[in-house]
Amino acid sequence: MKDITAPHAGAADAPILPSGAHSDFRREMSYGGYLDLDALLSCQKPLTDEHDEPLFVMIHHVSEIWMKLILHELGTAMNLIRKDTLPPAFKMISRVSKIQSQLLQSWGVLATMTPADYLRFRDKLGYSSGFQSYQYREIEYRFGNKNAAMLRPHAHLEKLHAHLSAVLHAPSIYDETIALLARRGLPVAPELLKRDFSERHQAHDSVREAWLTVYRNTERYWDLYELAEKLVDMEDSFQQWRYAHLRTVTRIIGMRRGTGGTDGVPYLQKALNYCFFPELWDIRTML
Repeated sequence: MKDITAPHAGAADAPILPSGAHSDFRREMSYGGYLDLDALLSCQKPLTDEHDEPLFVMIHHVSEIWMKLILHELGTAMNLIRKDTLPPAFKMISRVSKIQSQLLQSWGVLATMTPADYLRFRDKLGYSSGFQSYQYREIEYRFGNKNAAMLRPHAHLEKLHAHLSAVLHAPSIYDETIALLARRGLPVAPELLKRDFSERHQAHDSVREAWLTVYRNTERYWDLYELAEKLVDMEDSFQQWRYAHLRTVTRIIGMRRGTGGTDGVPYLQKALNYCFFPELWDIRTML
């Protein structure tokens, strides 16, 4: 006997597209075509059948995509600072901070992988390691953490090595900011504007004095003051990401050496000690 309480399976109950939705993509751009999803989703190629290896691969793929966007935003922001066009740069620097928040959250997802899970496929990674990420290295260089030795893992890739070497020798976003302070008539030592940009910036009294002038006269120097705080936000977000990285690595591999040959956790702890924009932190005590 037919169940009269069951929904009637008729044409009227068939799934329908939203009103006006286009459905014939033989000659039109589709969502998957625009994003090139076939290429994107075929990039994940785990080396084992272990359940957690896809998680490990995808977290790093997503992180690299976010880093690509960071570099896009940073590059344009630096050009705008060079041109003394600050308002659009603020939006881009703020976006970098928000992207870093996304990267921070990724460590929480990766931390759902236990040490036993990771050890089932860790030996397949060989000498590959996150510190070899060339996008991460470019971000560090553009922030100002210059270290020529970190070019070595990329020596086998001529064009990439040349690009990173050029970034190493170019001004960082903070160098561009210091040059802007000088152009605005603030008392920046001339030698800072012609220094070897392949070396890390060292905190300088003249830059502290320039920032103290800005912070003590915020109405007069409002855009410089806002730029300073955007940079502080960005460094703070970056340091939170670094710390979360440290804690996640500690949770998963303890004090083991890193796959790339680094000391592992002690190496990450040293990175936490570096300050990108030292004078902006110093003046908080001096105000």
